[in-house]
Amino acid sequence: MLFIRYRRGDAVRYGVLEGDAVRPLDGDLFGAYRREAQAVPLAEVALLAPVAPGKIVAVGNNFADRAREAGLPAPTVPLLFLKPPSAVIGTGEPIRLPPQSARVEHGAELAAVIGRPARWVSPEEALRHVLGYTCANDVTARDIVDAEGLWTRGKSFDTFCPLGPWIATTLNPADALITCRVNGAVRQMTSTHDMLFSVAQLVAFVSSVMTLLPGDVLLTGTPAGAGPLADGDEVEVEIEGLGVLRNPVQRDER
Repeated sequence: MLFIRYRRGDAVRYGVLEGDAVRPLDGDLFGAYRREAQAVPLAEVALLAPVAPGKIVAVGNNFADRAREAGLPAPTVPLLFLKPPSAVIGTGEPIRLPPQSARVEHGAELAAVIGRPARWVSPEEALRHVLGYTCANDVTARDIVDAEGLWTRGKSFDTFCPLGPWIATTLNPADALITCRVNGAVRQMTSTHDMLFSVAQLVAFVSSVMTLLPGDVLLTGTPAGAGPLADGDEVEVEIEGLGVLRNPVQRDER
């Protein structure tokens, strides 16, 4: 099943994508809901980020090739950081390059959307707490991160967390190909099979630190090949069996 979040007129709603139509949902995506009888043409709605998360938990260096590329040892436990909900945008919305940074990079990732509260769950039960998966781009002001030795400011600018285009509930997170293209040229291409920590292990680990709530998003790490973005670029994150997240890149004028 593919869940979308969309705007039609002044209303923002969740729906189920059915070919070139949307079946609106009446109720709570993370609770009880029913599909409405009347479908809406997809062409009549504007896709938004598929979820409005309460928090975004991200994982650094979760691919061995990425750790080697950064000149760092492979971590022995997941390295966590947070991105603010204000960084979220949907497919088609522009990534804005802040004037404070001279090098902004893309980072294609698989994102897990939490569907049920999770606290101290085991890896064996962790995926039962996941509603589904979406494409993500962990955009980073690399020069700021390198200068400060911290992740927060360089990863928290507005528009630095594109998500979309929808939530897929049947994806196998253990073996999905992640591809990133900039202006059509492939920059990143790696399978989630190469993650150091699986999605199940990550959900379990994070739930031992903080309660994961419905609608929270877990970014599971980017592979090697993260590279610079420039004004006028178009960046695509594609996950096999899920879809394509596509965003133009623009300079942010104060």
